Amino acid sequence: MTVTIAALQMCSGTDPVRNVETMRRLVREAAAKGAIYVQTPEMTGALQRDRAGLRAILRSEDDDLVVAAAAELAAELGIHVHVGSTAIALADGKVANRGFLFGPDGAKICSYDKIHMFDVDLDNGESWRESAVYSPGAVARMADLPFAKLGFAICYDVRFPELFKTQAQAGAEIISVPAAFTRQTGEAHWEILLRARAIENGVYIIAAAQAGVHEDGRETFGHSMIVDPWGRVLASAGGTGEAVILAEVDIAAVKAAHDKIPNLRNGRAFTLDVSGAPAKGGVAA
Repeated sequence: MTVTIAALQMCSGTDPVRNVETMRRLVREAAAKGAIYVQTPEMTGALQRDRAGLRAILRSEDDDLVVAAAAELAAELGIHVHVGSTAIALADGKVANRGFLFGPDGAKICSYDKIHMFDVDLDNGESWRESAVYSPGAVARMADLPFAKLGFAICYDVRFPELFKTQAQAGAEIISVPAAFTRQTGEAHWEILLRARAIENGVYIIAAAQAGVHEDGRETFGHSMIVDPWGRVLASAGGTGEAVILAEVDIAAVKAAHDKIPNLRNGRAFTLDVSGAPAKGGVAA
């Protein structure tokens, strides 16, 4: 089955109202161009590094502006709308980095909480501790849609290939990677990681990204991308500014890739032996 899918590139600021307006405009543009599935970036609702500022705009899932707008758009346009993620207030006082998928009737199909927290110190002095604010997810997620089986990941998750392999072995044909990659890490690794995850698992990768300099001072890499199961880049955006990228996705290409390189079937269990380790109570000869 061949369908048209879209990834949106945004430069979300600190005001959810303005970001929702941008999301509405770009989703409608993608639908007008024939997309039946539209993905937004990580933290669509707001990029806000200041913790007090973030907490001031946080809402629960039932009261969130992005969630409500995405459900309305899906029903209005008769398409699948995938909010890559937005910050959601949890009952325990922490925050979820949560993605949402809505069907053409506007009903929520599922949600996914980002599993791996971006706790890093970069060469340029940037330091990030997502775990200080966000509560990590513990459940991988896959949705069985009319046109494909869709797996979920968010941003830093892309560096953990076991998440992708687990979903591919369970039948995923498309895996989503909405992101807000930093410029430094994006320049080094973004395209390589996305293409590697597509090749390793013989799946389509759809990655809607944040791009440019944001109101909270951070700079994100952009280059939203759609990659096919053979690792070919079907569509990509630039490093700054808004964009709507589209690609024709032929799900038969997933089986074709698996037939050519059946690594998911050929994997073998093994043990690891570490030779040369010092014996207890002595030293290695």
